[in-house]
Amino acid sequence: MSNELLGFDAFKLNKQLLNAVAESGYTVPTPIQAQTIPLALAGHDVLGIAQTGTGKTAAYLLPLLMKIKYAQGMHPRGVILAPTRELVMQIEEVAQHLAKYTGLRIASLYGGLGPKTQIERVEAGVDLLISTPGRFMDLYRKGAIYTKDLKTMVLDEADKMMDMGFMPQIRAILEVIPSKRQNLLFSATFSGRIDHLAAEFLEFPERVEVAPSATTAETIAQVVYNVPNIKTKINLLAHLLENEEINRAMIFTRSRKNAESVYSFLERKDFGEIRVIHANKGQNTRINSMEDFKAGDVRILVATDVASRGLDVTLVSHVINFDVPLIYEDYVHRIGRTGRAENEGKAITFINPAESYHFEKIEELIRMKVEVLPIPDEVAVPATPFEEKQGYERELDRLKQRDNPDYKGAFHEKKERPKENIGKGAKVKAKKKQKKPNRNQLKTKNQKNRGKHGEG
Repeated sequence: MSNELLGFDAFKLNKQLLNAVAESGYTVPTPIQAQTIPLALAGHDVLGIAQTGTGKTAAYLLPLLMKIKYAQGMHPRGVILAPTRELVMQIEEVAQHLAKYTGLRIASLYGGLGPKTQIERVEAGVDLLISTPGRFMDLYRKGAIYTKDLKTMVLDEADKMMDMGFMPQIRAILEVIPSKRQNLLFSATFSGRIDHLAAEFLEFPERVEVAPSATTAETIAQVVYNVPNIKTKINLLAHLLENEEINRAMIFTRSRKNAESVYSFLERKDFGEIRVIHANKGQNTRINSMEDFKAGDVRILVATDVASRGLDVTLVSHVINFDVPLIYEDYVHRIGRTGRAENEGKAITFINPAESYHFEKIEELIRMKVEVLPIPDEVAVPATPFEEKQGYERELDRLKQRDNPDYKGAFHEKKERPKENIGKGAKVKAKKKQKKPNRNQLKTKNQKNRGKHGEG
C-alpha cells in the first residue's frame, strides 16, 4: 500500500515526532515525504530531486531526528549543509519545531556574524548542526567542531551550492568526517554536474524524483511581458501593484543596484509597507525584513536571488521577476516562493530585448512555453534611449557568439559602401592630391617668382 494514502503514523517515527507533526497541521505526507522517509529510515543513501515547496525539508529532517532520537554526549551526530544563511535559518526553524518534544540540541552556523557566539553554542553540546559549508570549515579549523561522531550528512539545494562555488569546501568537509555514514542529497534540478556529485558523494543511492527535474508547480500561473526598456519596466511594475489582488509580493532583481533602485521608486509611491534585502544588508536587517514579510506586516519584499531559496511563506500571492535570472534554475526557485502548500500563486516576468535569449533557455529547462501578455494600454512606453538600445544589441551579439563562434553579429556588422561611391571618393582624393604641390615644387616656384621680379 502506498504511503501517500496513509498518515505520518504509517512511518516508524516515535511519539515525540508524531506529536510535533500533528501540531504542525500535517496530516498526509507529500509525495517526496512518502517516498523519502521510509528509505532514509532504512539507512539508504538518497538522491532526492524535488522542486521547491514540496516538503523536502521535513522529508529528510524526520528520519534524521528519528535516528538521533535524544540528546547524547557533547558532539554532533548529524550535519545538514545548505548554501545560504537564509536557508540555514529556515531549516533550523523547521527542525526546532519538529524536535520540540525530543530535547535534541540543534545549532545553526552561518557567516555574517562573528563566530564567538556560535562556537560557544557548539561547545556547550550539540546533536545536530545546520550550516553553510564555509562557516562549518571555519569553525572546524578553529577546533570548535568534533566530527568523529557524525553518522548522517545532508546536502540541501546541492545545485545552488555548485552554482555558488562551494565544491572545494564540501570536498574539504568530506575529508574530515567519517567515511562510514548515511548521505542524503537534495536538489531542485538534475544535471550532469549533480549526477557527478551524487556518484562522488553517495553510495548506491535510492533515487526519488517526485516531478521531472526543474519543473514548476502546477499551482503557479506564469505569464511574461516583453518590455522594450527599463523605464517601461518601472511603469509596468507600478501599474501592476495598483491591483489589490497583489497582497503579498516578492520582486526579484538581478543585482543589488537594481534592487535598491526598485525599492527607492516604490517607496515614493503609496503601495503599502515595502522592504528590500540583498547581500549588502546587515544580518539583523535581513532577518527582521523576512520575519515582518512572513507575518504579513510587509506587502512587498524586493530581493536579489539571496532570498529565492529558504523563504517558506505560504501566502505569497505574486512573484514578479523584474529581471530575468542568469542562472536559469533560479527561475524555478524564485517562482517557487508562491503557489506553496497547495495555494495558488502567480509569477510575472519582465523581459527586455537582451533577456529574451535567457528566457528561451528557461523555457527549455522547464519544458513549457509561458504565456505572453500585451503591455496594458494604460502603461506609458517611452522610446528606448540610444545607449540602452546599443547595450541590448551588444549583449545579444555576445550571447549568440558564445553559442556560435562563427556568428558575425548584427551590431558589429560593417556596412559596405557602394562601389560607385568608393570610386568617386577615390577620384576626388586623387584630384586633391594632384592639386596640392609638394615642398620642392613650392621652392622652385618661389625661386622663379623672385627672378621674375628682379630679386636675389
